[in-house]
Amino acid sequence: MARAVLIMLLGMALIPLGDTFGKALTMRGVAPMFVAFTRFAIAAVLLLPFLPRGKWVAMADWRVWVRAACIAGGICSILTALSTEPIANVFGAFFIGPIVSYTLSAILLKEPASWPRTLLLVIGFVGVLLIVQPGPGMRIGLAFAVLAGAFYGAYLTASKWRVGVAPPLSLLFSQLAISALITAPFGLAAIPPLDAVAISLTVGSSLGSMVGNLLLILAFGLAHSTRLAPFVYFQIIAATFFGWAAFGALPDTVAFLGIALLVASGFGSLALRDPATPRADRA
Repeated sequence: MARAVLIMLLGMALIPLGDTFGKALTMRGVAPMFVAFTRFAIAAVLLLPFLPRGKWVAMADWRVWVRAACIAGGICSILTALSTEPIANVFGAFFIGPIVSYTLSAILLKEPASWPRTLLLVIGFVGVLLIVQPGPGMRIGLAFAVLAGAFYGAYLTASKWRVGVAPPLSLLFSQLAISALITAPFGLAAIPPLDAVAISLTVGSSLGSMVGNLLLILAFGLAHSTRLAPFVYFQIIAATFFGWAAFGALPDTVAFLGIALLVASGFGSLALRDPATPRADRA
């Protein structure tokens, strides 16, 4: 279990590191759609040689395309949010995703809902509200972060819907390849001047996300997802650190309280025994 947790934490640190590179690109004037496209395309190409036989089988299922479209929308939205907002705030708002997934799974997949888990998710939702601070003064970047979380929640529900349709690596490749196809027209139309720094940040954004998700898959292969799922919230802690280290940005006091509530609600589910969200890979 300890080994699985360490691998999980490393993966959850690498994913916001990839988004840190993505934010640095958008701050240089690179379009979020180009960053999203290259993230998917580079990761798909790098993953291709390591796939098992039958890697194309999943691509024939239209529901896999719906799943990939959800993650493509989520990544494009979160990169748009990162272009103007601090990383920690964006990740905090983004974590409305598990709440959306829990609700959709109960309604569409008829999964059982428990009062303890519902209460924890309500606490988490309060945390999201403190981070986003909705109202007339709400910034558009945080609205995109919430939209990204909604896409992510739909993606998590679709992942449950399609569980077992193909090996995990094949499913990861399918979401990368399909998302690259979806974002290609927009990304290729916004190709920026590419110097050494831009190329390095582009590759770093893709590698951070891909390796983070591969470690996530490995961790869930070593321990039960019920015990590991709450550690997904370590992304918020890592995002706060990277936002401070790279850009000198920290959330305000209210947003910090919201982040604390989110993390507490996530790790509070460790005490629950009802089924948890399955693997929460995000490319």
